[in-house]
Parts: sequence; C-alpha cells; structure tokens
Amino acid sequence: MAMASPSVNSHNVLFIFSLLFVFLLSSLAQQSFRPKALVLPVAKDGRTSQYLTRIHQRTPPVPLSLVVDLGGRHFWVACDKPKYISSTFRPSRCGSAQCALGTHSYCGGCNGSPAPGCNNNTCVLSGEETVTRVDFNGDLGSDVLSLPSTDGSNPGRMVSVPQFLFVCGYDLQLERLASGVTGMVPLGSTNIALPAQLSSAFGFPRKFAICLPSSATSSGVIFFGDGPYNLLPNIDESQSLTYTPLLSNPISTSAAAFVGEPSYEYFIGVKSITVGDKLLSLNSTLLTIKSNGLGGTKLSTVNRYTVLETSIFAAFTKAFISEAAARNITRVGAVRPFEVCFSSKNIPGTRVGPVVPHIYLTLQNKDTIWTITGSNSMVQINNDVLCLGVVDGGPYVQTAIVIGGYQLENNLIQFDLARSRVGFSNTLLGRQTTCGNFNFTSTA
Repeated sequence: MAMASPSVNSHNVLFIFSLLFVFLLSSLAQQSFRPKALVLPVAKDGRTSQYLTRIHQRTPPVPLSLVVDLGGRHFWVACDKPKYISSTFRPSRCGSAQCALGTHSYCGGCNGSPAPGCNNNTCVLSGEETVTRVDFNGDLGSDVLSLPSTDGSNPGRMVSVPQFLFVCGYDLQLERLASGVTGMVPLGSTNIALPAQLSSAFGFPRKFAICLPSSATSSGVIFFGDGPYNLLPNIDESQSLTYTPLLSNPISTSAAAFVGEPSYEYFIGVKSITVGDKLLSLNSTLLTIKSNGLGGTKLSTVNRYTVLETSIFAAFTKAFISEAAARNITRVGAVRPFEVCFSSKNIPGTRVGPVVPHIYLTLQNKDTIWTITGSNSMVQINNDVLCLGVVDGGPYVQTAIVIGGYQLENNLIQFDLARSRVGFSNTLLGRQTTCGNFNFTSTA
C-alpha cells in the first residue's frame, strides 16, 4: 500500500480540473440546456486526509477549494479574507422565502460597510466547521454557482445556479482545514445542502454518489443525479450497488444543532459485525438509534477513520488480533492514533489490499453485507508496520459506530434521498477499477 503523497498533489489534481473549467466556460450561455446529472472532482489532502473539491462561484467566476462534508447542513465560505467580491451576490433578507428554507434563523445586522457577510435586515443561520465541531453564526446570501454536467462518462457543458444559497463564514473557521481551502461543501439532507439545491434547480432525482480517492495523486468523483456512473474501463458502477435503508435520527448530533432538531446526517442499520470467522458479541442496544439520538451507525467524510464505542472497539480488536494470530501475523507496538498494529512481514499484498481478516457488516439481513478488505482496514505506517484503521471513541459517544473516510475510499456509495436508501459497491479494487478512474481529461 502506497504512503500518502505530499498535500500539494491534491491541489494539482484540482488545478487540472480548473483548466478544464476554463475550456467549458463558454457553454454557460446556453441556459436552455437541462442536465440529467452533474459531476465534481474529489482530491485527498495528503497532510490532513480531508477530501477536497473545487467549484466555481460568483461573477466573475472564482474557483473555490472546499472540504467535502457528507453530513453537512450549509454550504459556507469565508467572506472576509480574502474579501468576497461578486457583482451577483445578494443577501437573503429577513422574512424572505430563502430565509424560510433554513432552520432556526434570526434577523441580523452589521455596523460596518455593506458587504457579503455584513448587511442589515439579513437572515442569519448557524454554520459549523465540522472537522473540529466549531459552530458559528453567518449571514445567508445567494450567488451564482457553476459546475459541469456529465453524461456519466465525462464532464460536459458547464451549468449554473443563479441564486445558490450559502452562509458567509470567517477565515477563523479555516484554521484547521487544509491549506488553500475557503469553506465546506455540505452533502447532508437539508433543503439548502448541495444535493437539494442542485436537484431543485435542474429537476433531476434527489440522489448523489461519492467515490473517494485513496491517495493525494488521484482524483475521486461526486455525481449528482442518476447514473450511469462510468469508471474506466467503461464500468457502470450504478448497476452493481447493494442497497440498505437510510435511517432517521430524531436528534441531531451536530455541534450547531438546536434542541429537538432532527439529524441531517446519514445513518444506516448495522445488525452485526463479523471479523474473519468470528461473529462479535455486542450490546445490540448500541446499534439501535434511540429516541434521544444516541447509538446507531453513521457515515462520515470528516472523520479520518472509523470510530467505535469502547465496548464495540474492545470486542472488534480482540477478534481481529485473534484472527490475525491464526494467520501468523505478528502484533507490534501501537502507533497513534491506532492501538492495534502489526508487522507487515507475514502480510502479503493483493489487488484488494493486505491479506488480513475481512470485516463483514451485516446491514439489513444476512444477504446485505458490506465487506471491508485490507485496502480499507489497514493503514500503512511504513514499510514494516500496518495498523488497523479504527479508533476508540470512548464509552460516552453520541453515535456507536462512525464509518470514517478511509473505510469509504474506492467504494462508490449512492445516497438516494427520494427513496431513503443507500447503495454501496464494496471495494472497486476487486473489479479492477478505482475511484480515480472517472475520465476528467476529456469532455462529453
């Protein structure tokens, strides 16, 4: 397994996409075109392991590097530094229809000169920098947002949303994000997250799919709308998905949530976990979402690795260590943040990663199983050491299992919000493709 490349490579990936944007920009004038799907690139930052995308906003268009937040509520960008300049920006006024789309808004004012992020009689919403769980209040506004359409195989004409809603944040919220980032892209289930606004603007199904890259030198992909989702060599991954229901959590786990607000993150039902041949003995109540919002399993792109409640972590790691020992795999000292690490000496590599015990998440019934192979379970520390990529979240976590970004890499995962279900591919490596195999280099 290759080590992570320097973070500059992730920005090179997004820079190449910006060059493609310039080539496609002339198509913006053809507003009668109604795309069936849209596409964005995803890069992995080598320093922070955050997943980044590039999208164009404002007039004239400005390319923005943004952190992808699968469970995020509001699209937000820092409006203060550098100064937000656009001829098409409009603040959302108090009592407006735009303001009503947000939740728990209030009317705000500003003593400074009028500018994005500083206006009177303006709708204010709570935003959140979800990596460090810091919330803030920011003005709601709208501006032009531009991104490419797709036929499922290549990027196509650029299209724009003339009044795309977003929240003005501040450069203070950028301190723990990847270098060059100016905000966050939300993919949560709210009315003003990116999927809802795009499907509303263009009339395609309210669904999207993510395919995260495993290194900083390749580009993953996000599709908005229905398939095909074609990856080289001409494999339509929308046809190979296994589905499980999306579950509702009545109480939000967000730091910016209000009392009684339901969650807009994505929860699935994990019924049992098997490591190799060992079925774990778990407290089943932890796997169920309770009326107070505690428990259950959610998917996250802002958590680097899967986080388990302490008793689940203990049972899981005990079984993994036992199964590894049966394969003559030698345990070595812990390497932060991981507690369970092994010598790579007796671990051969394959197409689907290091040969270690497979992890099976039984989701809906015995026929609905998410299989996690070595490519998504083991993290290479150096040439001699591999660590199990899960961490102990403690005994008092809100969510019992948080499946992190590393475990989602090179899996295509579709969120069908209209039908309230999640489709997953399992690792693409076994089908001789990766999330880096969408053809961004040519146009439809």
